[in-house]
Amino acid sequence: MQKAIKRTAATAALMGVVFFATPASAAGTPDTGIYGGDWLVRLRAISIMPDARSSDTLNVLGTNVNNAIVPELDFTYMATNNIGVELILGTSRNQVTSNIGALGGVGVLPPTLLLQYHFNNAGKVRPYVGAGINYTLFYNNGLHAGGQSVGIENHSWGPALQFGIDFQVTKKMFVNVDVKKIWMHTDATLGGTPLGTLHIDPIIVGLGVGMKF
Repeated sequence: MQKAIKRTAATAALMGVVFFATPASAAGTPDTGIYGGDWLVRLRAISIMPDARSSDTLNVLGTNVNNAIVPELDFTYMATNNIGVELILGTSRNQVTSNIGALGGVGVLPPTLLLQYHFNNAGKVRPYVGAGINYTLFYNNGLHAGGQSVGIENHSWGPALQFGIDFQVTKKMFVNVDVKKIWMHTDATLGGTPLGTLHIDPIIVGLGVGMKF
């Protein structure tokens, strides 16, 4: 009888050790991590740093694009514990310069769709990487040279790459650091004469906060 009691006690103790040693995700999904079905919403301040280059006459003019700091909003849906789909929304007004002076500004609206892989989804520090496609709409064109308006192609498609880290602050809130590389370009004309292609191709560095829903 005593042996049976000892075996029962030992079994119970072992089960207790196993229970407390088992990761929380195995016993049930806790609300402290990021898991499939969660929505993540981030608001960032971003610095847009163009890596500009141009061809033909635009290259001769030394055309360049200035940096800009603007807000950015993104929405991520976690399809699984590790796979997310992110839509990034933001707009900026970029000034274009040259060796003959300022050429004016143009509005840039570059919605970007990214497929992400999130690491350490149950931890407090969660890196992720992403790759996807960018569509850029150029609008409110105010470019001019020599008193004439510079016409530009109003849209472009290009790839996008991303790396970021979420730092958990509370169960629902986190701080985010994010870096993206986006390829975008536009063709320019002056009085119907082609001037060449301007590649903007910015690196975008962002810092912000996010919420899990």
